[in-house]
Formats: sequence, structure tokens, C-alpha cells
Amino acid sequence: MLLDKISKENDIKKLNHDELKPLAAEIREFLIEKISKTGGHLGSNLGAVELTMALHLELNFPEDKLIWDVGHQSYTHKLLTGRKEGFDKLRKYGGLSGFPKRKESDCDCFDTGHSSTSISAGLGLVKARDIKGENHTVISVIGDGSLTGGMAYEALNNAARLESNFIIILNDNNMSISENVGGMSKYLNSVRTADAYLDIKEGVYNTLMDVPKYGDKVARGIQKAKKTFKQMVIPGMFFEDLGIRYMGAVDGHDIAKISRLIRESKRINQAVLIHVMTQKGKGFAPAERHPARFHGAEPFDIETGLPSNKRVANYTDVFSTVMTKLGTRDERIVAITAAMPDGTGLKRFRNMFPERFFDVGIAEEHAVTFAAGLAAGGMKPIVAIYSSFLQRSYDQILHDVCIQNLPVVFAVDRAGLVGSDGETHQGIFDLSFLSSIPNMHIMAPKNKWELSDMLKFAVAFDGPIAVRYPRGEAYDGLSEYRKPINLGLAEVIYEEEEICLIAVGSMVKEAEIIRKVLKEAGYYCSLINARFIKPIDEELILRAAKVHKLIVTMEENVASGGFGEKVLRLLTESGSAAKVLSVAVPDEYVEHGNVDVLKKEIGIDDKSIIRAILKALD
Repeated sequence: MLLDKISKENDIKKLNHDELKPLAAEIREFLIEKISKTGGHLGSNLGAVELTMALHLELNFPEDKLIWDVGHQSYTHKLLTGRKEGFDKLRKYGGLSGFPKRKESDCDCFDTGHSSTSISAGLGLVKARDIKGENHTVISVIGDGSLTGGMAYEALNNAARLESNFIIILNDNNMSISENVGGMSKYLNSVRTADAYLDIKEGVYNTLMDVPKYGDKVARGIQKAKKTFKQMVIPGMFFEDLGIRYMGAVDGHDIAKISRLIRESKRINQAVLIHVMTQKGKGFAPAERHPARFHGAEPFDIETGLPSNKRVANYTDVFSTVMTKLGTRDERIVAITAAMPDGTGLKRFRNMFPERFFDVGIAEEHAVTFAAGLAAGGMKPIVAIYSSFLQRSYDQILHDVCIQNLPVVFAVDRAGLVGSDGETHQGIFDLSFLSSIPNMHIMAPKNKWELSDMLKFAVAFDGPIAVRYPRGEAYDGLSEYRKPINLGLAEVIYEEEEICLIAVGSMVKEAEIIRKVLKEAGYYCSLINARFIKPIDEELILRAAKVHKLIVTMEENVASGGFGEKVLRLLTESGSAAKVLSVAVPDEYVEHGNVDVLKKEIGIDDKSIIRAILKALD
């Protein structure tokens, strides 16, 4: 196999031209086989194989710097930098990350995981290079989807001022350009980057500028005419108008063409954007037909493309069902998502109520302020965003929603540990940053029935409110406990003495297991479902503190700023003598891996919590 010849970075350069196409086929076959077992981002990686190969042919690693926006398309990059053996443990605890990681390889120069960041990071690396007087190449790769994020345009605006080389590659797997325009673009690009053209252009401009009185006007007139002509025949004039040289569009699966544009771009002392057209999922028919399904794929059968594991109803499914019912009952309800209609469960709502569904693209900040405007206009907006992505819109939640006390509902999906995507995707901060904002209210359901009830409560509530729920199978236990939702009130499930477990959302299931073990060991144990993280049920907690030796708070959120801190502060200020054990995620980033394994590693699984409780009692 040709892949066996690549054991470290730059080994691809030892292959001859005729071996490149077979290597691309081998890479695709390898990725399909491995990801079918481990799960992972398949479609984006299959679409970027030739692009990555061209980058590795033209760059020298680790001296040159390559930044992947989001980073979920970096699998081929990992293969070409000698990490082939790590793919058996891709996205598993202690194994290869599904994203670029500086601690994993010197060839990963910047950790990424959220979109629209690569141009800003690349620009920073360029400036660091220039200040230090170094001469390596910096390339940022960004997808067309990531260009919907405002941060990318802020970076482009600053990149336009550069007077040194910086290459941006737009990996476009959605837009199409007609052949005649593409052909003209190809011709003009080759002319405009030729040494002779660049020399003549500079010489003519300098000569005209030296002509007394009229030289400056003539030179500016020629520039204006040239710009008008280019607007008629060259795509990408938006970038040119910003001051960024546009190259393309080029077939993203033609290694030779991409390599040539990279070589030409390296000679230009300004920011250059190379527009590359790729096909998401290329080489695997199921992924080509269903790119969304294979964006972040679970393990699957290679022959059919169908998931290997039996699908079970999850919290997102419950949200999806409730949303359609709410939309039918109230025409004021509108749904907003940031490029995740499938992932957040809003696809059914979109199909039923297309005029009341808004996908704003990867633009969480805009999504929130847009929702604020809808609420101010008399609508009932529900913003469905993953916990890890919602943190990008903190200012908009604070400034545009909560200061005005607008009735916006935040459906915070993937709250808590999410597993295989690692540090950048764990939803372990939302309780902390949301509860720091005045006027915000926060709920977390113990099971699927309570999620339904909380969503209905949230829609009827007149103010900002968030409902956070985890990834994975929807718990249907404790279904006999379904008391009405009342603002700020917790739910007593079992009431005894000695130990009191107060659990938040997904941790109620864990608390039920723990209580059973403690009861079998002879301890009396109460169980309270917190329901509200803000406001907390102060009266119930103070009452529990009077009759229990130990109060145990349980949450899938970082300890700092979390539910446990609120309870501890309440009891301390009240002068309570009850001892408090706060079970939460430690003040650290949690890497990728199976959620059960991660819980054990950070000490929030049932066995670890029981040990901590017994130690606290002793």
C-alpha cells in the first residue's frame, strides 16, 4: 500500500505523480473502513482528500503552518503526518482526537473545534512570523459554511491590510460556478500571477506616477477601469474589493491544479484567497447522497451506509416532537437554529412551518439578537443551539435579550458531557455563564416527560428562559413523578433523613442509582430533582439542611459558577450546620472519549460519588 510509505510528515513528496491518484483512493478506503467502526466526521474528510494532499506537497511541515477551520476535516492531514496507527482509537479516551491538537503533533499548529476561527488565527501566526523576521508559509483553510460566521469577515477585513503573504483556502462544497466564468477566471489568474505580468504591472504604474501633473490621474483611471472589467468577468470580486487577491475557482479534486495555485499564491505579498470546489462525501455513495447524515457519523455498515447500532429515541427527538405540537397550537412560535436543523431536531418543524423556521447559518450571535428582535415584535422565538456553541453568543444573550427581559426560549441541546468530540464540544459551562446573567431563568429535566413539560412552561413564560438537556437516549424512568412545573420550585422524589441528594437534570438518573446502593447499605437518603438552576428552591434546600447530615449536589457542569456553588452559598449565608458535598465537573477541560469513561475519570460516575459520600460522612 502507498499509505505504508508515509510514516512521517513530508513523506508524500517522495511519491511520483502517478502514485498520487491511487494514494487518494487508498486514503478514502482507509477512512471509510476506520470511521465505520469508530464513528467520526466522514463526509467532510472524504471531500478534502486531494486538497490536503496538495497542501502537503507544497508545504514543509512543521515549519509551515496550516490551520483548519473547525478541524473536523483534518483526518487526511493526520494520516500524512504519520498518525495512521492512531486511527484504531480515533475519538476514544486517550486516543487520537478528531480535531487538530498541538499536543498530538508539531504539525498541528493551532487547536480548532468551532467554526469561523481559522482566518483570525492564521492572521495572528502571520503577524508573529513577520515580527520575528521568519519566512515560512501560513495557510488557513475555511469552508463555505464557516463563512456565514461574522468572525470570519472581521478577520478578512484585517487581512486585507497585509503587505506580506497569507494564503486563505475557501473549501467550497456547495456553490457552483458556470464553466465560461470559471474558464475566464482560470486564464486571468494565470496571467495575473505570472512574473512578467507582475513586473509589467508594477513598472507601468510606477512610470505613470512619475509623469508630472497627469500621471497620478491616468494611473488611477486605469486601476478603476481594470476593476470594473474584473467585476464583469471574475467571480470573487467581493474578496478583491476587500483588498484580498482572489484565485479560482479550481477543481478541489485536481491535485496538480491546486498545487499550482498554491505555488503561485506563495509569491504574492498580500492576503490571497484560493477558491476550491469540492464534493462532500466524495468516493462513498451513501455519503454523497446524504452528506448531512455523514457529517458526524456513528459507526455504520459500509455496504449500506446504515448505522450499526440500533437507534433509540433521544432528547432531541423529544424536543422535535414537542416543537411541532407547540407550533400547531400557537402561530406566534418561531424556531431558530444556527446551521443545525437536523442536529437540533428542527427539521420536522421546518417542513411543517417553513415560514416560521429560520436557519441563520453558523452565526450564533446573530441568531440570538435576531430572536430578540422577533420577541420584541410579538413572536415567541425558540433558539435551539448546542451548549458548546451557545457560549459564542454570551454578549447577545446578556445585552439584547436579558437586559430587555424579552421572552426568548433557549433550547440548549448537548448539555453536559458529549463524549467523542472532546474539549471544544463538551457542554459543561452553560449553567455557569447563563446563571451569571440577570433576568435569565434555567431549567433541566430529569427525563423525557419533564422535557416536554418544561418546554411548554418555557413558551408560556414571559421572560428569558433556558431548558438544557443532554445528548443521548432520553431517560423514561421516574415517570410516575410528574408534578406541574412551577417557577423556581424543585421536586421531592424521596424524602427521608441523613443524606439528601439534590440532582440537576441528567444527574437525577445517576442519583436514583446511588440512592438505591446507599439504601441497601443501611443509609437513609432523600432525593430531590432540582428542576431549576436559576432561581433555586431556597426554601426547600434550607428545610432539607435542617434534617440531613449531608447535602449532596450533583450536576454535569463545571463546579465554578454551578448549581453546587449556589447551594453552598445559600447554606453558608443562612448559618446552616449541614455539610455540603458538591459533585461537579472539575475546573479543567475534558478530553474526548466515551461519556461513561469520562465520568469515571473525572469522578462523577455513581461509584465515585458513593465513595465521596461515604468519605464525607466519616
